[in-house]
Amino acid sequence: MPTECMPKLFEFEAVEKRSVVAAFDGGKITSNAGALLLGQLDQGLGLVRRFAGCFVDRRDPRFIEHTVETMVGQRIFGLALGYEDLNDHDELRRDPTFAVLAGKLSAGRSDCEPLAGKSTLNRLEHTPKRHAAKYHKIDCVGSTVDDLFVDVFLEGHDRAPKEIILDIDPTDLKLYGEQEGRFFHGYYNDYCYLPLYIFCGDHLLLAKLREANREAAAGTVEEVSRIIKRIRQEWPRVRVILRADSAFAREDLMGWCESNRVDFVFGLKRNPRLEADLAPQFAEAKRQCEASGKSVRVFRDFRYRTKDSWSRERRVVGKAEHTPDGKNPVDVYVDRRHLSQAVRL
Repeated sequence: MPTECMPKLFEFEAVEKRSVVAAFDGGKITSNAGALLLGQLDQGLGLVRRFAGCFVDRRDPRFIEHTVETMVGQRIFGLALGYEDLNDHDELRRDPTFAVLAGKLSAGRSDCEPLAGKSTLNRLEHTPKRHAAKYHKIDCVGSTVDDLFVDVFLEGHDRAPKEIILDIDPTDLKLYGEQEGRFFHGYYNDYCYLPLYIFCGDHLLLAKLREANREAAAGTVEEVSRIIKRIRQEWPRVRVILRADSAFAREDLMGWCESNRVDFVFGLKRNPRLEADLAPQFAEAKRQCEASGKSVRVFRDFRYRTKDSWSRERRVVGKAEHTPDGKNPVDVYVDRRHLSQAVRL
């Protein structure tokens, strides 16, 4: 079978009136050419430009070589390509692909490269304890960044959905070296940060970096209330459901949901009282499993209240499961929705 040849070059958007093409005939080589597709995507969405708008730049415009948008774009594209360390940019600032992404093929000053190195980028990212320190002229407004996540989510819908489910979860961000705010976390058995994430499907609504010396649910009420308030400004009739594991089955979060028309499904940590409440269901699941030879699940819907941490009784859905290999651990959810919906979750 003859080889299919493509005589035309792969063309991209021009930069500074110069053509940008992909070819295989040598010349200045880069291993990051795939990032050009990311650049095309960003040109359509304008995410780098909008993110750069969340920064305050107090530098003298007469002496600026690297704009905030250029530096922010460097870091975003670098992270997307696996370059996590600022040190990497001492070489990447000479990479032709990164120059194309920045829309800047040459520097305006003879003593500069087209893009920023690690020292300049460090001044972008480092926030001193004292506002407007002598050598710190660029600040990121965190609240504006938080709002941007939600705005992008809202803009991704042509019409308001009837219902959305917000998934809340922390995770470990393992550390090396002696980073500021470094703590050991017993559950993850390592030194880490404990960022908090909120997703709606594939849409990221929150990424909050936190130290690991706190509860997983710390600060959740404030973040959830801010996000839902913004969503309801655009979609006042949307039904909102929160979904999370047992770390979030806390009185303050559940009480806020009940006071603000927000439904929730949270896991509950197993304890002897819950297991005793589900003992008849486990017995029935075992009987049916032995009779059929197949795994069996039996559910129970009942009212439950902790001894001292909850202010009221709440609806709980418990699942008792028995398989041919034996009894499975109990799964229990505190649920403020219809039982059939909770079972599907």
